[in-house]
Amino acid sequence: MNYTKVDIDEWSRGSLFQFYIEKMRIVMSLTVDINVAPLITYTKKNALKFYPAMIWVVSKVINSHDEFKYSWDADGNLIRWDSISPSYTVFNRDDEFFSKFVTEYTDDIFEFYQRTVDDQRKYQEERAIIGNQPQNFFDVSCLPWVKYKHFDVHVFDEGKFLAPVLTWGKYEVQNGNALMPLTMNIHHAVADGFHLSRFFNEVQELIDSYAE
Repeated sequence: MNYTKVDIDEWSRGSLFQFYIEKMRIVMSLTVDINVAPLITYTKKNALKFYPAMIWVVSKVINSHDEFKYSWDADGNLIRWDSISPSYTVFNRDDEFFSKFVTEYTDDIFEFYQRTVDDQRKYQEERAIIGNQPQNFFDVSCLPWVKYKHFDVHVFDEGKFLAPVLTWGKYEVQNGNALMPLTMNIHHAVADGFHLSRFFNEVQELIDSYAE
C-alpha cells in the first residue's frame, strides 16, 4: 500500500480541491449504458464469470488515472495511492445477505480472476463487511436484478470520501448488444466532468478490445 503525500500548495488542482472540500462539497454521479456484449463473449470463451471480469475492467481503467487514487492518511494528510483495489460485494442467495471485501488488483485479468476465486472461497462463510481490509480501495456493488436508468449512493461522512463508488445493473440484449447501466460517484474535489466522462469512454474501449 504505497502512496505519495500531496502538497496541495504545489498541486495544479490544489485550489479547486480546497474549494470543493472547504466550501462546496459536491459528489458527481453519472450513469451510462455500456455495451458489454464483447466481454460476455470473452468470459464465456475463457470459462470466466462476468462479475469478477467486469470488476477487473473498471479496476484497470481506474488505476490508469490519478484522480481516482486520492485518500487521506491517518494524520489527515492528502495522499495518492500507487494503486487501488476494488472492495466489492458478493451476494449469498441462501440467506439473501452479502459479504464485502477487497481483492488486490493486478493488471492481468486471469491472475485477478483467480484472486477473486480465492478470496470468495476464503470468506464464503462470513457476512457483511470483512475486517482488516487494505485502505487503498474503491467501492463496487452490483444490482443484477434490474436495469436501471440512474442510481446514486450517498456516503454520509464528513464529505471527504474521495474514492470512486461504482455500481452496475442488469444488462439487456438488444440487436446484438448487451446494454448495462454503469454508475460512478466521485468527489468533485478530485475529478471533473471530463474525468468522469473519460472513465466511461475508456471502459467501453477496453470492453470493445475483446471483440472477436
